[in-house]
Amino acid sequence: MSTDSAVTGRDGPAAGVVLVGGRSSRMGEPKAALEWHGSTLVRRTAALLARTVDGPVVVVRAPGQPLPELPAGVAVVEDPVEGLGPMQGIATGLAALSDRALVAFACSTDLPFLHPAYVRRVLAALDADVDVVLPHVHGRRQPLATAYRTALAPVVAGMVAHRQLKLTKLFDHCRVRRIDDAALLSDPRLHALDPALDSVLNVNEPDHYRDARARPAPEITVQHYGLLAAAGKHEPTMVEAATLGAAAAAVGLALDRHVVAALNGDRLTRDPEMPLVAGDAIAFLSTDAGD
Repeated sequence: MSTDSAVTGRDGPAAGVVLVGGRSSRMGEPKAALEWHGSTLVRRTAALLARTVDGPVVVVRAPGQPLPELPAGVAVVEDPVEGLGPMQGIATGLAALSDRALVAFACSTDLPFLHPAYVRRVLAALDADVDVVLPHVHGRRQPLATAYRTALAPVVAGMVAHRQLKLTKLFDHCRVRRIDDAALLSDPRLHALDPALDSVLNVNEPDHYRDARARPAPEITVQHYGLLAAAGKHEPTMVEAATLGAAAAAVGLALDRHVVAALNGDRLTRDPEMPLVAGDAIAFLSTDAGD
C-alpha cells in the first residue's frame, strides 16, 4: 500500500478498520508512526475510531510491516500483496468486516484532526439506497474519509485483481451519494465542533506535519468529583489537551490506581493516550474507599 487509511463501520454490528500505508513515505518514515502529542498517528486514529463506533477496529498493514503499539482490542490484518495502494487495503479491510458489519467508514491515518462528529455524520448518510457516501470537502473528493458498504468487498477485490487501482473508478460500479460542505455542516454538532472540516486535513508533506503539530491542542472541559472535588476542585476547568494524560497533567493529577476518568459521561478509562477532541468533557473521579 502507498497510502495510510482507516475503515470503521456502524450498521447493525458496528465495526472499524484502519488501513495503514506502505513502508515508504515522503515524511521520511511511515506516517502511521509519526509522533502525535506523545502518541502516534495510527494509535490516535485507532483509539478515536474505537471510541466513536460500537464495534471492533482493525488495522490493515503491508506484508510484514511493523506497527507502533495499538490500543487494546484493536485487531491487525495483513494485505496479501504489497504496493497496490489503498484499493488493496480497502478490499482487505472490507473483507475482514463483511461478516460483522454492513457498512464501514474509510479514512487515512494521517488525519490528525479527525472528529467523531464527522465520522458519525458520514455514516448517518449511508442508507439502503446507496453503497457509498462520498464527501466533497472544499471542492475535493475524499474517498479516504468515506462510508462504504462492506458488500463491496468482492467488487473492490475484483478491481484489484485486474489492476484497476484508482479508487475513483470504484464509484462507477456502485450507488454513490455525494455530500458537500453544506450537507456535512447541516449537522449542528459537526458545525459547532469542526466548522472548517479539518477532519479531512492530512499531513502528506513534512511542512504539513509541522504546521499541524504546531496547532494548539483542543479545548477540553475538566471536572473533579468525589474526594478530588472535596480537595477544593469543584468548578469545571477548561484546558488544552490532545490526550487524557495531558488533561490530567494540566490539572495536576496522575492517572494511577486512585484516579479514573469518565469521558463524556460514560466511557471509563485510565489510558493516558486516549485521544481527546474539541467538545470533550472529562470527569476525574477518585477510586478510593469513601469516595
